[in-house]
Amino acid sequence: MTAATSLQAWLARLERQHPVAIDLGLERVAEVARRLALLDTPLATRVITVAGTNGKGSTVAMLEAVAREHGLRTAAYTSPHLLRYNERLRLAGCEADDAALVEGFEAVEAARLDGDPVTLTYFEAGTLAALWLIARWQPDVALLEVGLGGRLDAVNVIDPDVAVVTTVAQDHAAFLGTHLDTIGREKAGILRAGRPAVLGSTTLPASVRERADALSAPVFALQEAFAWRMGDRGQEGSEWQWQGTAPGGEKVALHGLPDPGLPLDNAAVALQALALADVTLDETATCRALSRVVLAGRLQWLGPWCLDVGHNPHAAAYVAGQLAQRPRRGRRLCLLGMLADKDADGVIAALAPQIDAWVTVSLSGDRARDAAQLATFVEGRGAKVLHQGASPEDGVRWLHANMDNGDDILVCGSFWTVAEALAALETLGAASSRSAS
Repeated sequence: MTAATSLQAWLARLERQHPVAIDLGLERVAEVARRLALLDTPLATRVITVAGTNGKGSTVAMLEAVAREHGLRTAAYTSPHLLRYNERLRLAGCEADDAALVEGFEAVEAARLDGDPVTLTYFEAGTLAALWLIARWQPDVALLEVGLGGRLDAVNVIDPDVAVVTTVAQDHAAFLGTHLDTIGREKAGILRAGRPAVLGSTTLPASVRERADALSAPVFALQEAFAWRMGDRGQEGSEWQWQGTAPGGEKVALHGLPDPGLPLDNAAVALQALALADVTLDETATCRALSRVVLAGRLQWLGPWCLDVGHNPHAAAYVAGQLAQRPRRGRRLCLLGMLADKDADGVIAALAPQIDAWVTVSLSGDRARDAAQLATFVEGRGAKVLHQGASPEDGVRWLHANMDNGDDILVCGSFWTVAEALAALETLGAASSRSAS
């Protein structure tokens, strides 16, 4: 059996072995982590954990880029992936290979069965395998992205040195509820007593800071302990400046920073978190990192195609705001595919002012929403649906055949939508390497 086949076999096995896909709680994960000795020794010299509704992926990407440009050995764990499971774990900026991931799964399986058997979900087993590999790697900085929650997420079995909460908005209502204070309390579950808490939004619910205060966790909040502002030109794409706070309380600043093409709130958060992790930020190295950072599926322009994995109204509003700042060349079309448990009407409402016409597509699986249902939401707002596709691939192929020169196309609504669309674009050769941003 080849390494590639072995990895795919493991992933298929993990999908089958637990009765539910999401089973929040740390008791089972903590028990296997204890058997793996993950709770006995530090995972890395410094651990930064990132939670939030939106902005986690871009924050981790910038944390990783800046840390590496400062000569630090990094490990980054994120989820979900777009095209390859290997994307979830990066060591020294490189995706973990199949053989390493298989070794991690084998270690987790052995620990799971060492004593009374413990059941683990696909995500829990993958998280533990990644943590085990990171512990063996012993990086200078481990960057851990929390999954859908915080307090009960498998990643939270590890104590961070610095905890980040980016944003709090409604998403995953079946697991986190619909009240923002409740959601905020869950996200703030990653905070630790006496350890820095970086808060990345000025509109976080009060429950986040209340949790920090209860733990006596020092709070470093956007527009309080750190901030950013555009340079003298004040235009999108121009240089910006960052002011932050070092662990000892002294103020630090960086000037002439390039636009990374990702939210500057999240860039500012990344810099503040690294400063609190005892990284002395060098202006030249930071500029170099931000000019090179790339994050697939987040406002990623490939020729006229823009791919964004945003799947809730908060994320959609940010995408719409970015589109509003771009000159229109022709029509602006949207290929939309969403899961049934997402707020489709809210996403469509947020994007509608920037979209001239829509292509809705069906997703597969138990949580799928079909193209006809999405079309009903679109048409209910008086907008035009050009095509209802059987899949994201079908939607991409239809648009590729029917788009006009000068049209821009936004692909969004789900990781699954973007992943399948990206694969289809690569097959068609339609995704030019030229950035349209």
